Amino acid sequence: MHSVTTMIDGHVAIVTFANPAHNHATLAMIAAIGAAFDAADADPAVRAILLRSEGRVFCAGADLVNANPVEDGVVPGARNPFYVAAARLFAVKTPVVAAVQGAAVGAGLGLALVADFRVATPAARFVANFVQIGFHPGFGISAVLERVIGRQRALLMALTARRIRGDEAAAWGLADAVVDADALYDTALGLAREIAAGAPLAVGSTRATMRGDLHALVLAQTDHELAEQAWLQTTEDFAEGVRAVAERRPGRFVGR
Repeated sequence: MHSVTTMIDGHVAIVTFANPAHNHATLAMIAAIGAAFDAADADPAVRAILLRSEGRVFCAGADLVNANPVEDGVVPGARNPFYVAAARLFAVKTPVVAAVQGAAVGAGLGLALVADFRVATPAARFVANFVQIGFHPGFGISAVLERVIGRQRALLMALTARRIRGDEAAAWGLADAVVDADALYDTALGLAREIAAGAPLAVGSTRATMRGDLHALVLAQTDHELAEQAWLQTTEDFAEGVRAVAERRPGRFVGR
């Protein structure tokens, strides 16, 4: 069972999610994080959000082997509930700092990209692993990632599924700071407090100008991502990719 809790520390809302053991992204968990963000936005005392998770992994993405939220509950001709919930996160009005330990893979990478800033550990790894399972990127990653690290590096991550670890992520701008695991929480909270110390109206106005309407962008992009994912899920390569993940081996793809 997932859990999402919020603790208030001065002007910072600390939103902590957990879905043991790998913090897989589910519709219920993403919706609960969205509700926590809405509550923070509605609280005039909250001026920044710290997003963090419990355990050794930030978020290992959607569990495509056992419970695929991208496929479940989809009504033909309607928007995917999982991606509607994902897009809602990008509508948050309060600045967000993410503390990233371990893996941020697939939808977990998308969740990290919701934040304005990411503080990571050296062992953190950011991975767009979709092609390794015969799939198309989702969660708005195909639109948002290049805004953070540039088109070439985003394309490299998307087409190779390369693991980008903490120090390289910092060099690319994917992480804003890299600290030892025992300093992760305090460093991320410190950055959130630093943001919260600014004049809140000015911070909100400046962020809105520079961030733009990511909600609309991601909502539109996930419509396209879902269409590509829909036909790819019918291919032999996708079935092989899912098997390969379950069996912890490289995929043997045939282009069908």
